[in-house]
Amino acid sequence: MSEPVFQHLQTLIDANPVMLFMKGDKLFPQCGFSARVVQILNHLGVPFETCNILESAELRQGIKDFSQWPTVPQLYIKGEFVGGCDIVSDMYQSGELETLMAEKGIATASA
Repeated sequence: MSEPVFQHLQTLIDANPVMLFMKGDKLFPQCGFSARVVQILNHLGVPFETCNILESAELRQGIKDFSQWPTVPQLYIKGEFVGGCDIVSDMYQSGELETLMAEKGIATASA
């Protein structure tokens, strides 16, 4: 991965407490897995930003190299890689995702 792509990804993660790398964006997800994570974050009522990895092949591969995780979407909370759709869904259903948000100082709709 090129250094500018790495720096761009790190800047996005550092600047946004909840950052989702996905196909499409939060207003128009372009795959079911990305749409599911957007739905979960919206239901929790947390502010989050998205990055559409479909904008370039370098970005699409870059996020996979950056996280050493082979799939998208990828969720970061306060700079920490949380996981993809399955992990986020499981954490949401168990209440663990809301707990993590609280531990990281991110208010949810129920907080």
